[in-house]
Amino acid sequence: MAKFGIGQPVRRSEDPRLLTGRGQYTDDVTLPGQAFGCFFRSPFAHATITALDTTEAAQAPGVIGIVTGADLAADGIGTLPVQVKIKSRDGSPMPQPPRPALAQGRVRHVGDPVALVVAETLDAARDAVDLIEADFDPLPAAVDLATTLEANAPQVWDEAPGNQVFDWGMGDEAATYAAFAGAAHVVTVKLVNNRLVATPMEGRACSAAYDPGDGRFTLYVSSQGVHAIKGQLAEAIFHLPADRFRVLTGDVGGGFGMKIFLYPEYVATLYAARKFGRPVKWTADRTEAFICDDHGRDNLTTAELALDADGRFLGLRVDTIANLGAYLSNFGPFIPTNAGNRMLSGLYAIPAIYARVRGAFTNTQPIDAYRGAGRPEAAYVVERLVDVAARRMGIDPVSLRKRNYIPPEAMPYETATGLTYDSGEFARNLTDAVETADLAGFPTRKAAARARGKLRGIGISTYVEACAGGGAERAAVQVDNTGNVTVLIGTQTNGQGHETAYKQIVSEHLGVAPEQVTVVQGDSDRVATGGGTGGSRSVPVGGASLAEAVLKVQERARVAAADMLEAAAADIAFDDGRFQIVGTDRSVSLAEVAARSDAETAFDETGDFKPSAATFPNGAHICEIEVDMETGVPAIIAYTVVDDFGKVMNPMLVAGQVHGGIAQGIGQALYEHTVFDPESGQLLSGSLMDYALPRADSVPFVNFHYNEIPCRTNPLGIKGAGEAGTIGACPAVINALVDALSEFGVEHMDMPARPETIWQAIDGGRRAAAE
Repeated sequence: MAKFGIGQPVRRSEDPRLLTGRGQYTDDVTLPGQAFGCFFRSPFAHATITALDTTEAAQAPGVIGIVTGADLAADGIGTLPVQVKIKSRDGSPMPQPPRPALAQGRVRHVGDPVALVVAETLDAARDAVDLIEADFDPLPAAVDLATTLEANAPQVWDEAPGNQVFDWGMGDEAATYAAFAGAAHVVTVKLVNNRLVATPMEGRACSAAYDPGDGRFTLYVSSQGVHAIKGQLAEAIFHLPADRFRVLTGDVGGGFGMKIFLYPEYVATLYAARKFGRPVKWTADRTEAFICDDHGRDNLTTAELALDADGRFLGLRVDTIANLGAYLSNFGPFIPTNAGNRMLSGLYAIPAIYARVRGAFTNTQPIDAYRGAGRPEAAYVVERLVDVAARRMGIDPVSLRKRNYIPPEAMPYETATGLTYDSGEFARNLTDAVETADLAGFPTRKAAARARGKLRGIGISTYVEACAGGGAERAAVQVDNTGNVTVLIGTQTNGQGHETAYKQIVSEHLGVAPEQVTVVQGDSDRVATGGGTGGSRSVPVGGASLAEAVLKVQERARVAAADMLEAAAADIAFDDGRFQIVGTDRSVSLAEVAARSDAETAFDETGDFKPSAATFPNGAHICEIEVDMETGVPAIIAYTVVDDFGKVMNPMLVAGQVHGGIAQGIGQALYEHTVFDPESGQLLSGSLMDYALPRADSVPFVNFHYNEIPCRTNPLGIKGAGEAGTIGACPAVINALVDALSEFGVEHMDMPARPETIWQAIDGGRRAAAE
């Protein structure tokens, strides 16, 4: 095993640069002649634009020009596409109303962009926005997800009667209903999977330019992958060949799914750059981000679990209403349907499953992928059901789970939702987590907490997710004649540590030190193809393609080394960074072999990998929580997780991903509350003064362990790790909270479980007991 190779806890090579202020984020890009853009946005959730006068704004000091929806329409600029189409249960296609980059005739959510002002300075652009005169005729707004599908709800789109996007189904409905008919016990829960605002540390930004000489557009953008954005701009928006566009992404301060998509601002700034002959930069401030970024989650679910008299699972039935917002974002329809519901079997052998999902338009921002993208929603449904079932049937929650787990000897196992799990030792993970969390000692800790006036609860959740599948990835590896290595790959780091992981793969197979390796991502000119980052795919898929390319280089270098050493290639072995004649001490390094090349680039190889199936990381979370009885304030005291990520590339990187994911799950479970005024559709939680995020003292030390059960469908044995922490955290936290409050008759708490709602539950329990 190489010193800096696969499996080693190598420190992140990115960190010195980023921590000393030498990162290059999108807002750091300054182009020659750069102007600044500021958007005039709708103050209404739903309204007709009856007049739009930009005359005074256009004459303001420093203003270069103004773009409106009418300009885009006149020049044939296309609308933002939805990438996944979902059919309803009756086979009918979903409606696809247009999403122009700038509103045309009607606005459909607060923050809907109406016009773009381009000026010499940002202050001048902002001042001019205030001079735009617009008349709106307000219309009733569909805001409440629970009522938006009702017959009398305001209509968001004429193309979608009743605001329904689709009525989708999955599974064997007849077999599921038969399972429920024969069940000894049926458990039902009603769940709110609350809407979330991604709030990455670095907000969205772009810098757009156009070169009239060669007719090419250039877009610098904070994204999760340049190629998807480039393709949409070329095909759907500007209707030009793809080679007329170059998209670049530098360092990214977090994306969490939200930065995958094409947004209106990127289209408008590119159009303005061409129209006015100046590069245009736009950077969202935090308040603007709250009303223009895609949001995540926002489901209402009724779920039922059928069990026999011994607690064996017989069937699962799920009915969900999923908010899709005012417009269909790139992958919006996919997230609450195929992305999440395929995981409804969880770790369990459930013979029959049926899921129904109704997608709904509302006059709110679009909904799309957020860390986990449907899988956290599925895990929350399953693990809350299992916990309620254990409590109602008087079965230990650990025992109930193990009783229904898919055993290792059943692998590969096809679930009732059509997925095939290739590997996993689910009971082992839970056993390890129970021992590490000292579940046996919990009653003593609970009694001690009660003596201090605190309620204490413990919650278990287990999960499995499908990730690191999808399309192919290509990597190129170039070795120059000094032995330095350049990796070109189409994934896109968002802070996860890709650079470090890829250097480890190169080091493993070529024996070079990390500082000799340069990783290039985020440039659609230099990197021909790429799937970006999303679905925890970068290292399992990108890494597999890179390993193939590196091994090709190794083989070519071995042949060249044999020539240098005057030996047969079959007699040359590669070990510890050197090519050596077997049985002798004669050897050469990669750098020595490369130095013999007459060309500047000694070796140049590519590798391709297309997953035959997804990978299925899984694990067990145990959360221990205390609640102040007088204030309802919760505090997470301990958190244990045991995961199976297959072969672990770098334990430090994986731990960082798990810790961050758990923090986001805790945020959803206890803090993050997106609130719209039910009448006006105004976002009431539109700043970090009103939208609570978890802080350092909200998240405990995470006691993280892992078992390495290699993935059988990935050449590196890796299972994705980027989203797993988020997937297991929400049900673990809520299960712990319900356990703490159970003596007051509490069976469920919706997310976010804030102190006031917790206190109300305690007070309600006290009052009921006194009656």
